[in-house]
Amino acid sequence: MSDMHRILDAVEDRTAEGIASAVGRLISSGDLKTGERLPTVRVLASELRTSPTTVSLAWRSLAGVGLIETRGRAGSFVSGQERTVKAALSRRQSRVARYPLDLTTSMPDPELIPDIGPELASAIETVSLTSYLDDPVVPELRELLLAGWPYLAKDLTIVNGALDAVDRTFGSTLTWGERVALADPSFFSILDLIETHGGQAIPVALDDYGLEPESLRSALLSEPTLLLLQPRSQNPTGASMTYDRAEALAEILEPHPGVTVVEDDHAGDVSMAPTISLGRWLPERTIHIKSFSMSHGPDLRLAALSGPPGVMTNLANRRRLGPGWTSRLLQTVLLGLLTSDSAKASVETARQTYCVRRLALAAELDRFNVEWSGRDGLNLWVTVESEREAMLALAAQGVGVAAGLPFNVETPAKDHIRVTCCLIEDDFEGIGRQIASAALGIPSDQLAPRAPGEPYDHSGQDDLTSAAS
Repeated sequence: MSDMHRILDAVEDRTAEGIASAVGRLISSGDLKTGERLPTVRVLASELRTSPTTVSLAWRSLAGVGLIETRGRAGSFVSGQERTVKAALSRRQSRVARYPLDLTTSMPDPELIPDIGPELASAIETVSLTSYLDDPVVPELRELLLAGWPYLAKDLTIVNGALDAVDRTFGSTLTWGERVALADPSFFSILDLIETHGGQAIPVALDDYGLEPESLRSALLSEPTLLLLQPRSQNPTGASMTYDRAEALAEILEPHPGVTVVEDDHAGDVSMAPTISLGRWLPERTIHIKSFSMSHGPDLRLAALSGPPGVMTNLANRRRLGPGWTSRLLQTVLLGLLTSDSAKASVETARQTYCVRRLALAAELDRFNVEWSGRDGLNLWVTVESEREAMLALAAQGVGVAAGLPFNVETPAKDHIRVTCCLIEDDFEGIGRQIASAALGIPSDQLAPRAPGEPYDHSGQDDLTSAAS
């Protein structure tokens, strides 16, 4: 098959990004070999029935990461010398103004984070700060975490938070132009990381119980290399995967051995949902990440990661060229927090408090028939008539919320905002009315609450919230 026909067969999306991704995959897979001459811009544009400008932009993207080189009138050739993709400034994460009530952050309540003072003082007395040669993971911490891991993992390592784990995983597993299937919507920083590593996001629909099986089945037709999911407290929707859903997803993935599963358990111990991992069914190709930022403090910057031996070796080898390891002092602090009765009680209090606050705000939105999701986690994902108008209306009242569009892989059918409900301590009635008014585009004094006894079906509230109701 000629190079032209290979490219024509590979291109499904005729945008510049789609053409660049398709050709990048052909180069990465070896179907287009180093030194091969590529079709000219005008010829390929004619065959694809797109503009020369579009193909030129695709060629420029590929040249920018070192996959092809242009030699003037001689044409463009496969170089095969991939360079690091320049980290893109996020188009999704904008600078946020400060509000009297800032519900934009998706951060835990500082008052509900355990006091690390006693554990820090103890760690300073016991941890050596002078060695380059000690085990990168504190052995007692490794043993404790593996004992509670959601599947039988052979080993784990500690990195600097969940996004660091995702970043390093992409660096070890993702080749430029390859596809990553993930929920739509998803956390915007993960979407930025996919772009930074030269990947292409493939959307998978989700409901309150995780990725929808049939949507995943369709996404697999695009032959993604990775499937990234947040198994509980999904950001921004609050979806949490059930055992039955996980089993169904594993069954769909079974005949696709080329897909590695990456699980980002970012909420960790403050989630109401149990820990469920596809590693129970697919241990040989599951990378599981558990963060302790939400539960024990963002500035600890700690997450644990397990995965297939090859991935773990690649990740460890790459870290040796940089930070080497994550501070054993901080690891020892985390070990103390995970074994301290008072710290464990603080985390449990936070977990229950976040659930109660979420339920209280959700109940106010229910009163006015405002559509939302968020059966778990720190946020509510609220459907609005107009994202822009809702945000402006709330900002005028001193309430900041996060725009919904940056979380989407594709343009959504409805507008949304994300509300960090875990930071609301009181006045749920007043704040709920403000959000409902903005969501519906109706002045607050004209809101009509649901009549007493009028049914409101919200399938997202179930066993996760019963304990805290």
